[in-house]
Amino acid sequence: MGRILCVANQKGGVGKTTTAINLAAALAKAGCRTLVVDFDPQCNATSGLGCRPILHHPLVRGQALQEAILRTRQEGLELLPGTKSFRDVERLARDTSLMPAIREQLRLGMAGYDFVLIDCPPSVGQLTRTALASSDEVLMPIQCEYFAMEGLAQMIEVIRQVMTAEAPKLQFAGILLTMYDHSLELTLEVEREVREFFGEIVFQTVIPRDVALAEAPSHGLSVLDYAPRSRGTRAYVELSWEVRDLG
Repeated sequence: MGRILCVANQKGGVGKTTTAINLAAALAKAGCRTLVVDFDPQCNATSGLGCRPILHHPLVRGQALQEAILRTRQEGLELLPGTKSFRDVERLARDTSLMPAIREQLRLGMAGYDFVLIDCPPSVGQLTRTALASSDEVLMPIQCEYFAMEGLAQMIEVIRQVMTAEAPKLQFAGILLTMYDHSLELTLEVEREVREFFGEIVFQTVIPRDVALAEAPSHGLSVLDYAPRSRGTRAYVELSWEVRDLG
């Protein structure tokens, strides 16, 4: 059984999907069999990997996950696409009676992969809690901006609740600083505060502001395939080294 990482933060626009796609791509290029699970109703991880959302989610329909998993353009990287079906999303988000079966279904379906990355919605709702309870580790991206710390305490409290009640083996993979601009004093201040407060659970790798990271999803590619010599590519390759070393 490989490692299941939940990429989560209650704030939107912090680089969750960008991280899920590009870290997964870097791990796959390193020879790891990798799966991205799109748990966000916006389905950005699905479109960002050049695929289309599915009409009905297998987690709601009781369908075997392997029947819904798609190959991406990159060898070794597969995708469980998201759905924009309002009815399915509502059931996933609100029908708590489904949760034990969904967690078991996820665990069985994700066996055989070296790494599974679950892209969560920007919330601390039931979808995120289910993803956390189904994971081994949680990776939390935060952007290097003024409100970076806002809501972080609430997210960490939710993670602790899940650890206590549902997933005692869940661990912090780490906090990832994104949208990093070393020329801005604000970026350096945020980094200093985060590292002083959280210490060793903050990744050494930081993800820079890079236009290639923004452009790649519109081509259905990871930044590693879209702009292999970009700063974003180098950062996610370095992050993949850190993640692998944690294992």
